[in-house]
Amino acid sequence: MTRVVAVTGATGFVGSHIVGQLNRAGWRVRILTRRLPVSPHYGDAALEAVIGTLEDRQAVARLVHDADAVVHAAGKIKARSHAEFFAANATGTRLLVEAAIAGGKRPRFLLISSLAARRPQVSDYAASKLAGEAELRRLDGELPWSILRPPAVYGPGDRETLAFFRTLKLGIAVLPPGRDSRLSLMHVSDLAAATTAAVESTAIDSRIFEIDDGHSGGYGWDELVGLAARHLDLKPLRLRIPGLLLTAFAHANAGVHQLTGGTAMLTPGKAREFLHRDWTSRDHALTDATNWQPTIDLDKGFAETIAWYRRHHWL
Repeated sequence: MTRVVAVTGATGFVGSHIVGQLNRAGWRVRILTRRLPVSPHYGDAALEAVIGTLEDRQAVARLVHDADAVVHAAGKIKARSHAEFFAANATGTRLLVEAAIAGGKRPRFLLISSLAARRPQVSDYAASKLAGEAELRRLDGELPWSILRPPAVYGPGDRETLAFFRTLKLGIAVLPPGRDSRLSLMHVSDLAAATTAAVESTAIDSRIFEIDDGHSGGYGWDELVGLAARHLDLKPLRLRIPGLLLTAFAHANAGVHQLTGGTAMLTPGKAREFLHRDWTSRDHALTDATNWQPTIDLDKGFAETIAWYRRHHWL
């Protein structure tokens, strides 16, 4: 009998790649969506779509009914307020977990969290991701569960990392003030494969895993800029932005968006995330516990991503 996996966030950048990977691994994928989706990353997946949102209890119940596994990839990376972050990333997780428990089948539950959850004091986003993890962990014993904490994820279709490449194409590289800042990265295809391995494993219950592209110690910003600039065939001007200046600009930007009703990406919280000096993954236990290993290094990943942006006229 074909296994059924319920997926949230399937229309997003990460979720669409996860759906495609799960389908290739032989799962029948059921997604929660506001509208019938089309994504090139689904491949030839024959999807079952449940129309609704995480706030719609009936839709969520249909989503998880008789599912063998649940992958919760939905969430907000930008929001207008603390409350909006927590409603999406914490309350949404609780409602989905409760529905999975009420369904009676005890599906394996995998939460796609974020490395930011390791530092909840840095931003509302980070705090909300940790709160989402807590909603799952407090029901330990009710469901078999595990949590993945990826770092910054990039790859074909990503609109957030696109800003980094577009700025570089203008000949400018914006860097944090400290030269010792480091961060891990991960190609979205590796995250999708890690998700599939985690869903299929029975050896990782009740555990949290930090994952990345396998490059120990992460990357320095100068290294990232140098590699991306080589693939773009340019030599950008490198500008180290003082922390106080970046923070002041973030406050002003958030204020303008609040007045206009928009949602700012650069907020004081995002500025603190950018200025934090250690976003490196420290735990490679998922590789030890499963057969999953990252396969796309940064050189190959940047080349592929830039080529995709150019083909689709994003860059």
